[in-house]
Amino acid sequence: NGTATDAVLLLLRLFCNILFSKLVHDSNPLSFWLCDWLTEVCDSPLVSNLPPSSFRSSSQLSSSHGPGFAKVNRREGAGGWSPLHSDRYQWLEVDLGRRTQITAVATQGRYGSSDWLMAYVLMFSDTGHNWRQHRQEDSIGAFPGNSNADSVVQYKFQQPVIARYLRLVPLDWNPSGRIGLRLEIYGCPYTSDVASFDGSSSMLYRLSPRPSRTARELISLKFKTLRNAGTLLHAEGQRDHSLTLALEKGKLLLSSGRQHLVSLGSLLDDQHWHHVKVERFSTHLNLTVDKNTQQVHIPAELSHWDIHQLSLGAVQSHGFLKPKRNFHGCLENLLYNGLNLIDLAKKNDHQVAVGNVTFSCAEPVSVAVTFTGSQSFLQLPGSTGWTLGVVSLELHFRTWNKAGLLLTFDLPQEEAVVWLYLNDARLCLQIHKAGRVLRELSTGSSLNDGQWHSVGLRSRQDHLTITVDKEEGSSAHTSISFPFVTGSHLFFGGCPAEGSGHECENPFKVFQGCMRLLTLDSQPVDLIKVQERLLGNYSHLQIDMCGIIDRCSPSHCEHGGRCSQSWSTFHCNCSNSGYKGATCHSSMYEQSCEAYKHKGNTSGHYYIDVDGSGPIKPQLIYCNMTEDSTWMVIQHNNTELTRVQPSPEGKQHSAHFDYSSEEEQLAAIISQSDHCEQELSYHCRKSRLLNTPEGSPFSWWVGGPGPGQVQTYWGGALPGSHQCACGLQDTCLDPKHYCNCDADHDQWANDSGLLTHKETLPVRSLVLGDVQRLGSEAAYRVGPLSCHGDKNFWNAAFFDKETSYLHFPTFHGELSADISFLFKTTASSGVFLENLGIKDFIRIELSSSTEVVFSFDVGNGPLEVRVEAGVPLNDNRWHSVRAERNVKEASLRVDELPAATQEAPADGHIHLQLNSQLFIGGTASRQKGFQGCIRSLQLNGITLDLEERAKITPGVRPGCPGHCSSYGSLCQNQGRCVERANGFTCDCGLSAYTGAFCHKEVSASFKSETSVSYIFKEPYELSRNDSALPSSIYSDMTLRGEKISLSFRTSQSPALLLYVSSFYREYLALLINKHGEDLEVRYKLHNSRDAEALVSRVRNLADGRLHTVTIRRLTDTVSVQIDQNAREEFNLTSDVEFNAIKSLVLGRVHESDDLDAELARLASLGFTGCLSAVHFNSISPLKAALLHPDSPVIITGPLAQSSCGSSSPANPYAAETTRSLSDQTGSVDPGQPLVNAIRSDSALIGGVIAVVIFITVSAMAIMARFIYRRKETYRNQEVKGVQPEDGPEFPYSSQADSQSAPSEHQKEYFI
Repeated sequence: NGTATDAVLLLLRLFCNILFSKLVHDSNPLSFWLCDWLTEVCDSPLVSNLPPSSFRSSSQLSSSHGPGFAKVNRREGAGGWSPLHSDRYQWLEVDLGRRTQITAVATQGRYGSSDWLMAYVLMFSDTGHNWRQHRQEDSIGAFPGNSNADSVVQYKFQQPVIARYLRLVPLDWNPSGRIGLRLEIYGCPYTSDVASFDGSSSMLYRLSPRPSRTARELISLKFKTLRNAGTLLHAEGQRDHSLTLALEKGKLLLSSGRQHLVSLGSLLDDQHWHHVKVERFSTHLNLTVDKNTQQVHIPAELSHWDIHQLSLGAVQSHGFLKPKRNFHGCLENLLYNGLNLIDLAKKNDHQVAVGNVTFSCAEPVSVAVTFTGSQSFLQLPGSTGWTLGVVSLELHFRTWNKAGLLLTFDLPQEEAVVWLYLNDARLCLQIHKAGRVLRELSTGSSLNDGQWHSVGLRSRQDHLTITVDKEEGSSAHTSISFPFVTGSHLFFGGCPAEGSGHECENPFKVFQGCMRLLTLDSQPVDLIKVQERLLGNYSHLQIDMCGIIDRCSPSHCEHGGRCSQSWSTFHCNCSNSGYKGATCHSSMYEQSCEAYKHKGNTSGHYYIDVDGSGPIKPQLIYCNMTEDSTWMVIQHNNTELTRVQPSPEGKQHSAHFDYSSEEEQLAAIISQSDHCEQELSYHCRKSRLLNTPEGSPFSWWVGGPGPGQVQTYWGGALPGSHQCACGLQDTCLDPKHYCNCDADHDQWANDSGLLTHKETLPVRSLVLGDVQRLGSEAAYRVGPLSCHGDKNFWNAAFFDKETSYLHFPTFHGELSADISFLFKTTASSGVFLENLGIKDFIRIELSSSTEVVFSFDVGNGPLEVRVEAGVPLNDNRWHSVRAERNVKEASLRVDELPAATQEAPADGHIHLQLNSQLFIGGTASRQKGFQGCIRSLQLNGITLDLEERAKITPGVRPGCPGHCSSYGSLCQNQGRCVERANGFTCDCGLSAYTGAFCHKEVSASFKSETSVSYIFKEPYELSRNDSALPSSIYSDMTLRGEKISLSFRTSQSPALLLYVSSFYREYLALLINKHGEDLEVRYKLHNSRDAEALVSRVRNLADGRLHTVTIRRLTDTVSVQIDQNAREEFNLTSDVEFNAIKSLVLGRVHESDDLDAELARLASLGFTGCLSAVHFNSISPLKAALLHPDSPVIITGPLAQSSCGSSSPANPYAAETTRSLSDQTGSVDPGQPLVNAIRSDSALIGGVIAVVIFITVSAMAIMARFIYRRKETYRNQEVKGVQPEDGPEFPYSSQADSQSAPSEHQKEYFI
């Protein structure tokens, strides 16, 4: 039966190879699918017909419990195998007679007993030595066993295993019985062609000439070796272009000439078979090593390159071996485009030249031992020659740990101990006696790189030497004055547990790693005898295998994080990557300027990561938050107005624009923004732009994603219109044309406007055609790309029922998953998100009003991460949640609370496998649903469109209003939060500040002649009605209290800071007096009484530093606070009403008739210094004067806004955007543009033009300022007192109380 099956399978494979060879040239995937289908049945039982001699075991309880009885559903003997002792050192081995494809294993307990396995480990080998543990998902080593003695439990491998020998090691068994096992193995025969290379071997395949180049080439092979370096494959083509695949330090390196392309794999020198595949396409290569594939772009010289010959095992060029390290090991199933090269070599095909190659695999026996943990040690007897003081020892080791004990033994004659150990990845030797170090040596470096390193220890007479890596390494020597006579025991890796009767001390860490080739006095140690307990002693070792794992290959560190490892774990160094977390998965930066704004940030440069944890890198972008909208501004290499330089060849002028952001980021920013725009302007003089809609355009630009598309419309017009903005508005200079420049006038004109259609942005290049005629002049400007509105940040849905939910496709986050969102609710519990698999799941829920729980299962059992907030989370305010799960840990963070973490189990399952729909706001069972709002839900950086799905889902509404409850605190300095459909804005109308959050002080520098007068009330009523009494005219302006705040900086003393006048000759004055430079507040609230002076105790205020003053009056009580000093309280004795207030003056007071002589003289001096953030009740006079020229303000003398009120140096990241002045008029022609001199066609002409323009503009500005300062504007508005922050409402007169509240939509309030 076996022979017939082999023959059938051989014919099927032969047919597949022929079919593959034919179809591979057509790049048709049919061949792969058909071959898999023809040969996929590989599940025949392999154990049932094996003879007893095919079974071995570590021991047996009796002859009737021997390994030969371990066959499923058989009852011979005692009904299965049971070892003499039930411990983890027992094993059962099966020899299948030949290398076999194994697809499944089944276990059963011993018949009629209480003996069965509950967990076990599988190991495979081709030779019966050098075992390899089989792992699930490259991490799980244990397989589940049985729950009784009769049932059969089968485990099917995800990928077939090719091996001759199988060894099963029990890990756990029925506690009420002992180890008992019956076994079955499923699979089918495996055939292969093998070639062995000994370092001098070579194989050369010369390809036949081909009429055309194939679209895809494929080379595949398997190899095994004990050497960590050597050339596997070298492909040459025309012009000496080549590709080389070679082993270097146990990794596969693919290179072209001297250019390194890619490296993959690790620890490939383990004498196990590794599968390699190289696929070459027209633009890239795919390199696959075992289960891992990496893509690399082909160098330009190889894009149209044909392979002429293939060298295997060595590099051959023109018939000569090149001096590179040749390959030592075996190759199997070497296929080039489906052609079996080893089979051709066997048949002496003329295309294949072979040198010193044998067609069987020579398997050197190398027995290694693995030290797995803290209890591992190997004890060996000392050599007889060592008692004479002549010591010779050698071993090889490999590890990832920087520290660990390699060897220790006693020197009984000296009562000393010797330690040979690793410290900081160096080899060290220490001889210790009576608490002091007699000798200490160290040599080598970086010995924790996972490579095999040899260690030698030699002592002869009075000389001691330690050596690392022989010729290629280093050594250290010392002299000793005592005989180096050892004791009877040597301990490797560690010491036995205390109480074992052995005197062994280890002050260092235990060794975790592999050792092999142990020799004592040049005699190899037989580790198989050690395993059989015939030599020495050991504990917690894996003998005849090296169980080292490279946890950094493939690396789980994302986004360029650097992976390092120890024996049991790995670590990711995320520095300079822009990402954070255990695997560098989560971005350190926000995804938009909008997100930064809602953290309270102001305008400046910020790193933006548009896709969060996705593949797009963070980029530095300017965020302009000075307006209601938050703009992302992306610069390019030329945003200046640029003069076109005529070309001597008479060709078109072209310009290309390179943006500071990468292509993927540009596309993402444009896609997620509500609005994008880019200025496009053309200034012309006898230079036509588009001609006519019917004719071919003279100029065009290219814009849009990727390479972009040609566009023939201009700024301010519509795509496809072939027009400029004036054409749409019917305002062009020549009605026959649709652009101003197409009029072809001999004066300067321009066509300018904004491009606002996102599908055509950004502008990538510009071509100007009509610039070569005599007399033609032109200049252009392409502004930066500006976008505002983050559709992802405000994407929200409201769940109004506990049974309502949204569903989306399955979430795929097998190895890394991050979920972030914001929520607000009044409910005490509910599920935010849930996705289920067959056994795996992931869920985030509000478990109580103060706790959020992140739970999941990836096959290791459910795990939970909890965050207890300590405050209610159901307060109907926005709260943020971020959960992350990766192969190392799971974390959960709520708001700004410390993150809670849960480490993943060591060597556990790592893949999260889900298959159901993703439920948002509820569960599949419609229980424990969430009621409230969920916003900005992102999974692995991708935003789910909740609003679109909510539009078609009953019980869920798109959007979620009410943001001021959460973000209102960002509005500072009496700014008022105003709700918007998507977000909020700060209304600074009642604040003395401006900016996105009313955070920017409005400051101005005053000179002695500067005066700013804010007019409260015009006396026009008196002229209209002369009989009216003054009391009836002005009674509605009466105040019984006020709040004043301002900041100042001056060296003037005395100085008048603020003056408020009244029609009744009453006043309020704030000044710095001459005596002691104290702050003085003067109230005159009755025209027949003297003014009352309230003097602060804070002195020396005219020191040139910034000081802040707050004054509050409520009837007769006045409080004054200066800077951080204690508040001072005063009482007035004259009156409590400030009647008929007229004006507020900053700086020089021109009308001082009502003042006493001293104050009048002070008022005439004016104020020299800085005033900032001036506020009087609800009035901001300085802000009105600087920012709102239509307000009731009279300005005389120089006044300019400045940053003099800033108490700290300017923050370079908070600089406001400076808008371009490209629309200024020039001096040569009213329409001539102002061009950057650097980009003009002549430095000299540009310099002259710049000087003329500067003089002209400066003169115009001075004249305009003079006229403006003389302007007197009067407005009639009502005064309204404000309520102090910490006091009751002000008692106004009846007229003032009856005034209506200002409109909520009014942006500025001037009273």
